[in-house]
Amino acid sequence: MSYRERRAWIGEYFDRTAADAWKALTSDAPVSRVRASVRAGRDRMRTTLLNWIPPELHGKRVLDAGCGTGTASIELAQRGAEVVAIDLSPTLVEHAQERAEAMGVYDIDFRSGDMLDPSLGSFDYVVAMDSIIHYELADMVKALATLAPRVRERMVITVAPRTPMLSVMRAVGKLFPRSDRSPSIVPVSENAFRKAFGAQPALDSWGMVGTRLIESGFYRSMAINLQNATLDAHGVRRS
Repeated sequence: MSYRERRAWIGEYFDRTAADAWKALTSDAPVSRVRASVRAGRDRMRTTLLNWIPPELHGKRVLDAGCGTGTASIELAQRGAEVVAIDLSPTLVEHAQERAEAMGVYDIDFRSGDMLDPSLGSFDYVVAMDSIIHYELADMVKALATLAPRVRERMVITVAPRTPMLSVMRAVGKLFPRSDRSPSIVPVSENAFRKAFGAQPALDSWGMVGTRLIESGFYRSMAINLQNATLDAHGVRRS
């Protein structure tokens, strides 16, 4: 399946099938024990990613790529960033905007569409939490290579680490009719990601400066901190 075909499938699934469940999962509404563990894991992951971005963001532009219901976007805006929050699902984007306005945050640029759209412009930071995990490794890295020339400082992302359980679940999912499937997570080992990342010429000026595995019940995801190589270890631009 091509990147565009998969992108369309993911957008349709989250917009029509999973929107209500996603709203509940990312709220404080009561959920099942399984979903509660996923919620806790996602909260830890979001904190991990946002801790890799400075607390003071006035004058900085941030792309929340796959913003979902807007939790990260709201925090980034509260830090002073100019935030562009984009998601494939118009339903989730509408909910995210309503949530932001209910919290008194009115200056986020919410959009429905493709996070790779060049018309979005350039950014200081990109956050892609659990948004590229549905794509094959080659497409995942190509997406980062497409974004990288327009990002000045960091891209903080997640990948689904390869485990026997995830591999089995993915194989079983392929047995169901396509209409009954949800967009599966694509497991990727850290070594495979490093190799594919390093083989992309457009990413030559970027490096992996941190990883962290987050596990919580049924949630398992790997945070990766990608830094523009023109910055030093403290995020200061080299002269």
